[in-house]
Amino acid sequence: MKIHYFQRYHSKENVHTSNAMLLLSRLYQYSPSKFFDFICNILPDNADIQLAFNIQEKISGGTVPDATIGQASFKVAIEAKLDGSFTISQLRGHIGTFSREDYKVLLTLDPSPIKAKFKMQIDKMLAEHNQNKNDYVTHKHLTFEEIVNQVSDAIDDRDRDMQDVLNDYREYCYSSGLIANDWKRMRVQLASATWPVNKALNLYYDNVARRFSGHKYLGLYGGKTVRAIGEIIAIAIIAPVNGELDIDVEVGSITEDMKSRIWEAVGDGKNKGYTLHVNKHRYFFVEQFYDTDYKKITKGAPMGTRMFDLCDVLGVDKLPDVETIAQELRLKQWQ
Repeated sequence: MKIHYFQRYHSKENVHTSNAMLLLSRLYQYSPSKFFDFICNILPDNADIQLAFNIQEKISGGTVPDATIGQASFKVAIEAKLDGSFTISQLRGHIGTFSREDYKVLLTLDPSPIKAKFKMQIDKMLAEHNQNKNDYVTHKHLTFEEIVNQVSDAIDDRDRDMQDVLNDYREYCYSSGLIANDWKRMRVQLASATWPVNKALNLYYDNVARRFSGHKYLGLYGGKTVRAIGEIIAIAIIAPVNGELDIDVEVGSITEDMKSRIWEAVGDGKNKGYTLHVNKHRYFFVEQFYDTDYKKITKGAPMGTRMFDLCDVLGVDKLPDVETIAQELRLKQWQ
């Protein structure tokens, strides 16, 4: 049974907001320094919210203590929508929640980027407020995908517990329609011992209990590089039962040829001491695995699954065919 950190089956905006705040709360509990790495992306560029240690700081109107420890204050007022239906009047009202903080940010949160025309209206409203009140409120817009990406940037492969939380939040966002970019995502999985059979049979199998979010491409990793990439055409949970295959199709369809390949994988797995012949596994089928060489340039193998936005990796808005993607990845590196 999967254990979820974030509640499902609700479409109300306050639930999506609460789950986003729960993610950030978890990040703070896990590592305050990594949380501040994230929050600095929201605050103004000149913001400094780190603890300051001062020796004999002279304060106007008071005596001079031997030392002081202090920290700048900040507040982020958040308004979340699912369809971009923000209004200037509502956002103007949120400004009243600020007090004497050093840094004040009005954050809008939505599945889509903010429209340029409305962004101009927000900037105009804040400029008028700041001039009239001698204040300095700034605006930041984030998509749910950007929250996931920025938290991902703040942690690394060694943060196993936080990676598990983030993966569940990412899956929640996909299942709730808060992120819709499956078409450009590549999931990279370790495939060293199973590489020959994966490549020959154009399939990959995984623990059925392992969570994953939507993706169109599957990359096979080994020897410090993504060695092959394929476009997924079918996904199914499969187990041999009394000489037959118990198949629960999740994506696409399973052909007779695929069933033959499953039996080959089961036999190979049994020889390697795996449990494909007795336990359920999730099988991913690709049209073809194309050789590539997308090198990892930092030390250590990736821990668990890694997801890549191929449009970001390749610097394109539209992806070419998978064979071309494989060729282009040879010119790229990751860490």
